This record gives sequence, C-alpha cells and structure tokens, in this order.
Amino acid sequence: QVKNGGEIRLHNLKFVERADGNLVATSRSGELGVTDEHGRERERYKLPYGAVIRVKDGDNVDPGAIVANWDPHTHPIVSEVAGRIEFAGMEDGITVKRQTDDLTGLSTIEVLDAKDRPQAGKDIRPMIKLLNTDGSEVKLTGTDMPAQYLLPAKSIINLNDGADVQVGDILARLPQEGTVNKDITGGLPRVADLFEARKPKEAAILAEISGTVTFGKETKGKRRIVITPHDGGDAIEIMIQKWRSLNVFEGETVQKGEVIADGPSSAHDILRVLGVVELAKYIVSEIQDVYRLQGVGINDKHIEVIVRQMLRKVEILDSGDTDFIQGEQAEFAAVTLANEAAEAEGKIPAKFERVLLGITKASLATESFISAASFQETTRVLTEGAVTGKKDYLRGLKENVVVGRLIPAGTGLAYHSERKRKRKMGQEPTATVSAEEVQAALTEALNASLSDSN
Repeated sequence: QVKNGGEIRLHNLKFVERADGNLVATSRSGELGVTDEHGRERERYKLPYGAVIRVKDGDNVDPGAIVANWDPHTHPIVSEVAGRIEFAGMEDGITVKRQTDDLTGLSTIEVLDAKDRPQAGKDIRPMIKLLNTDGSEVKLTGTDMPAQYLLPAKSIINLNDGADVQVGDILARLPQEGTVNKDITGGLPRVADLFEARKPKEAAILAEISGTVTFGKETKGKRRIVITPHDGGDAIEIMIQKWRSLNVFEGETVQKGEVIADGPSSAHDILRVLGVVELAKYIVSEIQDVYRLQGVGINDKHIEVIVRQMLRKVEILDSGDTDFIQGEQAEFAAVTLANEAAEAEGKIPAKFERVLLGITKASLATESFISAASFQETTRVLTEGAVTGKKDYLRGLKENVVVGRLIPAGTGLAYHSERKRKRKMGQEPTATVSAEEVQAALTEALNASLSDSN
C-alpha cells in the first residue's frame, strides 16, 4: 500500500504477466518506486519473488492504493510458461508424502527432507516438468533450457500430475521458517559485532556474478550451483551444504549480490561482491536499527567516519611497477598516490582489493606508532617500532595529545598549517633545545619518577 500518489516506476524487475493482467515477480532484486509530478522519488519498496503486482510501469496511483501483495509466510515457486505438469522423482513414501485435510478433503503433497527419506530416495531429486500438448518439454522464454522446477525439502504441492497451468500460476509453496535465519542479536553486542567486522557462522551466500542458475553434479554432503553469465564469461561454481535452504531454482536469473542461501549477512562478503558503498549502507542501517530500537537518534556521519577508518587498508593483488609486495596490506591513500605516480610515468599501477578491518585491528594498524601504543599491546607496538626504525610524523589527534602538542584541529590547525607552509618555503624554525638537553631532561624525569615510587 503506497502512502503517496504518483507515477509507478518498476526497477530491475523480471516478471511474467498472468491472464488477468496482473504481473508476477520472478526476480528477487525488483523494486517498486512512486514518483511525484516533478519526477522526485517519494517512496520505494522491495518486491519479493512471487509478489503479485496490480499496476504496470508508468501507471498513476492515488494515495493509499494497494499496488502489490504476497504471502510473507510461504515462498512460492512460480511457473514462467504455460503447459501440462509432469511429476518426476516424486515417489510416495520415498521422496514425498501425501496428506489429506479431513475438513476440506483436499490432498497436498509434501517433499520429504533428504535425512527423513529411506536409503532408496536419498539421491532422487523431485521436480515438476512442464510439457506441451505433444508431450515435448516446454522451453523457458528466450532460452533453450527446459522448464523444470526442482522442489526443495518441505515444499508443498497442491496440484495433481497432468494438471494444466498458465503463466504466473503457483506450482508449489515452501513454508518460511520465521526468524530462524535472521541474526537476532540486539543491543550493544550487535554493534560490537558490526564494528569488529566479525564473520557470522553460516553466513548468507551471495551470487558473485549476474547470470542463470543451474545445478551441477552433487557430492556426498554438498550441492553444486553453477552461475553462467549472460555475456558469455566464465561460469562460477558454488558448493553449498545440502541441509541449507536455497532461494533459487534451476533456470532462474540472479543479479550480482542476491542471496542464494539464507543466513546472517557477512560484511566481508558484501564488500567483496557489492563494493564499498553498499557495505557502508549496510553497516549504517544495521547500527541505526539497534539505536533506533532504544529511541536514540544518531546522525549517519558519525557511523560513516568509523566505517571510513575500517576501510583504510587494502590488500595488494599485483604490485605492478610499484614498491609494494603482493599480499601485503597497505594504506589505501598510499597505494592510490603510488598508482597515480606510476601512471604518470607510464608504468603499471598496483592492483588491490579493499579490506575491512575491525576497529580494534584498524587502531593497531595505524601509521602512527604512538597512537597505536596508547591503545593496546603497548610493548609489542613500541618494540616493533624500535626494531623497524619507525618515524611518527604526529599527523593525528591522539599522538599530538600524548606528546603534549597542539592538536591539528580547531585553533591548532592554523599553527600546524603555518609550520607546514614555512617548511615548504625552507623557513623551518630551528630547535631552541638540543637533542642532548632533551635526553638529559627525560633521564632526570624518569629518575625522579622511579625515586618517588620507591
């Protein structure tokens, strides 16, 4: 139900049109937006697979109009072509069980889980095929693939073998298991998990590329899912445990980043597959959800600054003609500068991928050893700094506070800017105290503190 009136815009939606004129979504990444008379988008909604859409792209609607509906408790399997049903691999008591409702007299077929089947039915894959009137297999529109729908465990079929189906009809339904797969951790532990970039157990599996899904040869405990891109590139194979429920069917088109197997989202996977912008959106929205639940309002910019610090490092995949080493982690800013310099000289720049660090790791991986030592593992950080002969240029806030200088922010910014300008012009003021005097003063201070403690 839309809140505002306006023009309907359908985004990234794959659908089939039923005989009654309604559309049925056959993709998972589709969205429906409402734009006003000035072309501004007022609202946008995600359309799940199987949603029945009552409007078409470009239609005008009034405020409060119901534009789409779906059953949130079941996941439908929708027929994309018309034909006659033929059951395959559906043997009563071996792969499926038939149930009859005593009140209505209607019978349904439920697909048994692989672990509940007898030994004879362990490797049989129940499916629904669609046939033409002459008995030949119906092909999916625009492809050479036959219309075959593999039935996952626990799916319920209300149709009989030999029944005729039209485009957009529901062949089977898979009951949704509520919040089993959703990460239900709330409050501060959830915020800590996000900021520490922890990898969840049995994370959701995302499609690495856009393409058509097919099922390959299965192994003992895993299914093989093959995604073939439409542009003729290399196909990608994903091995998934058999007990995990899948969100895709044979012949279905998936978009890059769509969820193939349910589970809690992994920030590392989102970064690898969808990129920095989508990762930032995900972390900001997840953290805002936690605080919003407690009635706390936080501006997005505070969370975005932390995300920026978590994304400072990159991993070098190919060093090119730069001084980096393959496999090392380096600062994103340093790699970008080195690549710009290499390109200006006509050399090969380094190839890299962004790395997500938790805030604890990000703090210890900073360029400043004083800043890192003031946080955790002080001895290790200082020892490493001494052994490698590190220099600290005192560019951040923490290191300047530690050594008692003006911080390079607020009123201190002008002071540091002036020093930088003078340094460039060769007018750097000479030190008024010699190194020997500083060392003597430090020794005296240390001796005084030791005698006080004694």
